[in-house]
This record gives sequence, structure tokens and C-alpha cells, in this order.
Amino acid sequence: MTIEQSAPESQSSAARFAVKVDLVVIGAGQAGLSSAYHLRRLGFEPDRDFVVLDQAPSPGGAWQFRWPSLTLATVNRVHDLPGMRFDEIVGTESDTVQASVAVPRYYAAYEERYDLRVHRPVKVSVVCDRGERLRVETGAGAFSARGIVNATGTWETPYIPEYPGAERFRGRQLHTRDYRTADEFRRQHVIVVGGGISAIQLLDEISQATTTTWVTRREPQFREGPFTEEFGRQIVAMVEDRVRQGLPPGSVASNTGSLPLTPAVRAMRERGALNRLPMFSEITETGIRWADGTERRADVILWCTGFRSSLDHLAPLQLREEGGGITMTGRLATQVARDPRIHLVGYGPSASTIGANRAGGAAARELTQYLEMLPAEIRSSG
Repeated sequence: MTIEQSAPESQSSAARFAVKVDLVVIGAGQAGLSSAYHLRRLGFEPDRDFVVLDQAPSPGGAWQFRWPSLTLATVNRVHDLPGMRFDEIVGTESDTVQASVAVPRYYAAYEERYDLRVHRPVKVSVVCDRGERLRVETGAGAFSARGIVNATGTWETPYIPEYPGAERFRGRQLHTRDYRTADEFRRQHVIVVGGGISAIQLLDEISQATTTTWVTRREPQFREGPFTEEFGRQIVAMVEDRVRQGLPPGSVASNTGSLPLTPAVRAMRERGALNRLPMFSEITETGIRWADGTERRADVILWCTGFRSSLDHLAPLQLREEGGGITMTGRLATQVARDPRIHLVGYGPSASTIGANRAGGAAARELTQYLEMLPAEIRSSG
């Protein structure tokens, strides 16, 4: 199967036809690659039984777009994909290796070793219900599938809350995904908004290059010592419980309720970078203003306010509940209750890299079993 990006003049004719395939895997980050690997292990062939589509220009998922200062030393642990260790491909002895270089190199080698045949750049624009099949529209034509493993992550859906006066601000407004280096902010005052791990990391860098103000909605809580595996399991269980009830999964910070008190955080506290202020009430032309009339001048507002799941292409399927969440079921909460033909990996409890691996395996088996694609001997083996 050859997939090429459609030229504009061919789109109208392409819309009339759809390539038939059993399964479409949307996204080739950690969750998508894990799902494709497990489909292969079950005996299914890429480009015959399933197709993997990825909108990124090259392997690496969202990692290829991360800021240069995010190295293997500062990033949260990069977990191995199933079947191949990270250190087989990337030397981890140097702390200065950029994550945006190392992880894509690993993913590219993984795709090649397991012959996953990822098609890129192919952006899925919409998925529609067509009775027994699902129609997947892309910039490279349409596909007709029996089931979908959606692994689109969050990078394409940055979240910036609406605040009065935002359109009046004469400075720059950026989101975490736009950040490159602290040097570009020298001699400017930067408002860093957000209380998550990324906010802390960027505040650390920027506060060493220029003046900053840190603003959060809640009073930050710091936790002594590292996050243990047991603590991580508790958080995953909380998130899983939420999505099984059809509630939005929430951010890591909102579920953990605390941030790790690392040596870097202690150093920030000593130099005054962690002098947090409550959330402002409006944005002015030259900065921010609180409800009591206090103002602070700013050149830049950096919104470290997280991401939302990139699921807009699934909107016609009406999977969401009234509260905005999606009710999930299945062994690892990857199966959509409203439409069991669809599995979401990298969503909710499988949003972490290690969770995505396990979820990919569960989704591959459960979806192919639901569609009666598995041979009887595999079905009976559980």
C-alpha cells in the first residue's frame, strides 16, 4: 500500500473512494508504536491488516518538537518501547544529549526493526461512522476501517485559559510548546503561568536569564523525596477511576497534588524564583492586574497551562459525555464505552510513557478480539 499526500486538485475525487483496511492506528508516538508492535505480535501485517498514520514529518512523536535544553538528564524517564531497549540505540552516559534528538533516533530505529511502515506526514482530519465501518478522512485520501486505535496524544492541543484583556496585551504570549530557549527573554520580564512540572522547569531556566513572576491558580505543594512506583500506581488508579466514570482525566499535577522537591527546585527557592503569586484577574496592555488593583509590568506571558487530548477528529462520533470526558472501559481503560470499535491509548491512565506501552498491548488484543479477528487459539489463551 502506497500513501502519498494528495494534491489539492485530487481531493474531490479522493473523497469518493476509501481504501479498505481492518484497523487504522492514528499517531506514531510511544502509544501508537506500542500498539503497532503488539498488532504485529498477534500476527497482523502492516499495510494489509492495519495501517499506521502519523501527521509528524519524521519519527519521534512530540519529542521531536521539544525545546533544545530538555536533555536526557532533565526529562522525565524515557521508558523503553516493547521489544527494544532505549540504550541499544542511544548512549545514555551523557546528560547533555537533547531529548529532541535522542528519542526520535530511537523511534526511527524501532519502526525500522519491526517494519511498522508508518505513513507520514498524513494528518487525519475527521472520522465518521458509516454503519459497520468507520471512515477516516486524511490529507492523503480516505480509509474505511473496522476499528481504530487512536494515539494522537496532546501536543497538538495546547490549552490557554481565557482571561479578560488578553487581546490588548502588547507583549508576547507563548505556550509551553512554543518555548525554545531562555536567552530570547534576556532583559525582559516574563510572567510564567502554571503549577506543573513543565512550568517549574521553564521557570528555572528563564529565572536564571532574566526577571520572572510566577503565577499559579492553586498554592503549589512540594513533596519530599522521589515519586515512588507505588505512588505512581496510585495516581494512575485515580485517573483510571475518573475516565471509567466518564470524567475528564485531569492533569498530572491536579491528580498528584504535589511536585517533587528536587535539588533544582531547592536552588530556585534559595534564589527567590519560587515566590509564587496567586492568579491575576485580567491582562492589561502592559502586563497583568489582580482584583485588588495591583499591577505588574510584563514583556512576555508564558502559559505553562498544559494540553488537552487531541481528539477533535473524533468529534462526529459523539464519544464525549456532557461533562466533557469520555467513558472508558476494557482491562486498562482503553476501550470507548460508547463505541467499542475505538480504543484510545495515551489517554487518561495510559498518558505516561510506561502506561502507553501496556495500553498498546491491551488495545491491540481487545480490539482484534472484539472484531473477531484473532484466531481461536489466541482468543482462548487470554
